[in-house]
Amino acid sequence: MTANRGPGRVLLDVSVPALAVLAALTPLLPVYGGAVLLRPVAGGVVVGVLLALAMVRWRWNALVGTAVTLAVAAVVGGPFATPESAIASVLPTPASLAQVVRGAALGWKDVLTLQPPLGDTGWLLVPPYLLALIGTLAGVRLALAGDRWAPLAAVPAPLVLGAAVLLGTRETVSPVLVGAALGVVLLLWASWRSGRFRLRRPAVLALLLVLALGAGLGGGAAVQASGDRFVLRERLIPPFDPYDYPSPLSAFRSFVKEDDTLDLFTVTGLPQGARIRLATFDRFDGVVWNVAGDGSSRSSGQFRRVGSTVDADGSRTAGQRAEVEIEVDGLTGVWLPTVGQAESISFDDATAQSGLRYNDATGSAVVTGGLTAGTRYTIDTVIPAEPEDDQIGAAPAAETDLPEASGVPDAVATTAADAARDAGSPLEVARAMERALSEGGYFSHGLTAAGDYPSLSGHGADRLTSLLAGDLMVGDDEQYAAAMALMARAMGLPSRVVMGFVPGQAEDGSIAARDADEPVTVTGADIHAWVEIQFAGYGWITFDPTPPETQTPQEDDQTSPSEPDPQVAQPPPPPADPVDPPDDDAEDPQTDDPGDGGPLALWQRVLLGVAAGSGALLLLAAPFLVVLALKARRRSRRRNDPQPVRQVVGGWQEVLDLATDLRLPTDPVATRRETATALGDAFIEVAGAAATPTRRRDRRTGLPVELRALADRADAAVFGPGEPTLGEARGFWAAVDETLARMRAATPRRARWRGRFTTRSLRTRAAARRQRRVIRTRRQQR
Repeated sequence: MTANRGPGRVLLDVSVPALAVLAALTPLLPVYGGAVLLRPVAGGVVVGVLLALAMVRWRWNALVGTAVTLAVAAVVGGPFATPESAIASVLPTPASLAQVVRGAALGWKDVLTLQPPLGDTGWLLVPPYLLALIGTLAGVRLALAGDRWAPLAAVPAPLVLGAAVLLGTRETVSPVLVGAALGVVLLLWASWRSGRFRLRRPAVLALLLVLALGAGLGGGAAVQASGDRFVLRERLIPPFDPYDYPSPLSAFRSFVKEDDTLDLFTVTGLPQGARIRLATFDRFDGVVWNVAGDGSSRSSGQFRRVGSTVDADGSRTAGQRAEVEIEVDGLTGVWLPTVGQAESISFDDATAQSGLRYNDATGSAVVTGGLTAGTRYTIDTVIPAEPEDDQIGAAPAAETDLPEASGVPDAVATTAADAARDAGSPLEVARAMERALSEGGYFSHGLTAAGDYPSLSGHGADRLTSLLAGDLMVGDDEQYAAAMALMARAMGLPSRVVMGFVPGQAEDGSIAARDADEPVTVTGADIHAWVEIQFAGYGWITFDPTPPETQTPQEDDQTSPSEPDPQVAQPPPPPADPVDPPDDDAEDPQTDDPGDGGPLALWQRVLLGVAAGSGALLLLAAPFLVVLALKARRRSRRRNDPQPVRQVVGGWQEVLDLATDLRLPTDPVATRRETATALGDAFIEVAGAAATPTRRRDRRTGLPVELRALADRADAAVFGPGEPTLGEARGFWAAVDETLARMRAATPRRARWRGRFTTRSLRTRAAARRQRRVIRTRRQQR
């Protein structure tokens, strides 16, 4: 009970477990985006401490304690974990109570399945709040339960750390720092709290500290350095697979044919000239452009589940900030219209919010449940400022890993080379290809019923061959964007195709001026496709290779008055087997080497890390451990000597060696009685005025008397009649142990630690043995 302890000890019993839980939850900082985590964690720790003190003060049994804990956690959890549902973010309400209950049941799944940073939406802060509360409550309650249970108070913090790591991400707070700090602090505190923290066995203490530090540093480093360490969130939810859906670019013609006048969605707050992105494609397989990549977070096909926060600090890009509201009307499918680089996407409907997936590399988004009429959402976004051509100048193309295009027709490379013949810099090459298509081609959607010149839909290898190598270059955005992206690849430029909407664009390509706050209704007629090419230092730059809609074939350009035969061109060679995009938790492909044992499992890497960390620290501590080992060996040899009289002599020598290490006076020619008196006087001087009266009296009366008593017993064993028995020798050593402990307690702490690791007694004994050998040799020579 706390009544039997001083306030200092109670403060330690409360603060150490509580601070350990705080440290254990630091791996969750990147998950929530930093400071947003402080409120629920600090609140949970405070509530846990108060509940533990109340349990001790009023002696609640397990049933009452559990009931009170559940009630308090639910009521107080509103202000700490769901402040949006509390009055003024402070007073709990029935809604906040319900949010805490739902968060306790469902929040764990959401923390694992939503893409960090999570922010403070809904009940997402309930799991860290509960971890802090329960971990602190358990630790403090055990610490206050008495000396028998106190060491178990060191257990909750590591368990909380394990839970935090499982809920965390690959990019987490250093487990090296957290593991080492918890390992050392909890080990020392548990040892002290159990009453077993003694300096009588410094070798064991030093070894435990080394192993704790080594396990924390090495094990943490192994987990941190392992790029493929176990991340629970990547094992639970399969990623959105775009291959389950047809490429939106294949349906381009249907927008202008079937949805030309259909209201797809209404957008408010769209900045002048900003484009609305629907999907981005970087993989061509000879048939379609589609999203793809290597499964990394920078791939166009990598869609991760996110909360409302997409980019918590807006550091992804710089440009014009805007708040864009979109209400869906006739648009269907999973692809979500986005603008710029989104910082947050907030839906009015919780079901649509839970289905949101976002691609960091392209700014594209999907809703796995599909869009329905009435879906509304708000995008806080940044519209990147695209540089002028003279700013880009001779900047080289960026080095970007993109999937290699397959099934590309020969006409692509030929047309690209012809167009860029006189170009110099990568930008000039791109502009030359853009002009070759937009100025040398004609525009047509191929809607013959509406009077369009015949033009086939699609953008496979055969369609691009007819576009680039046919008698007349005719097509719309789908064909021209697909062709230019492949031409750029042929010239070594990283490129991709983007499909989206450009509201208000006239047939000549100009965009009418309008008020940014004016709602804009987007129809199928606003659909467009363009090309993006990445330049080092400038990012992805937009290119529009499609001719203006007014640039249509004239009568004298129609070398073939009848509709072209859609089957004239031969189909492309069969494309290579498509490679399924890897899951979130898939690793880069590895080539097995017959001479290699393959990659190590996570537990093996952690074990090696612990061994490496412990080994390094053991190497640094080796000189000190060697000194301790030599002294321990010397003591054991003396205490276990087969002759009882030599055991007694060895016990007295142990006293002299400690005095030597403590730099107290010992005279090798003095008698044991004289040495004991000199040591007793030295300890009286050491007591000093700083010691308490009780300790000064103890050093003046107790220790000198014990030293003289030991000296007398040793003299009696050596010079007295008969030999001491084995029992008497063991009794003598028991008295020696007590005297050694009193000698250390009577010495200042700094001198006591210095004495443990000094070699003075070892060197003195070695010198004495050498001197005795010299004396014996001289006597023999005489």
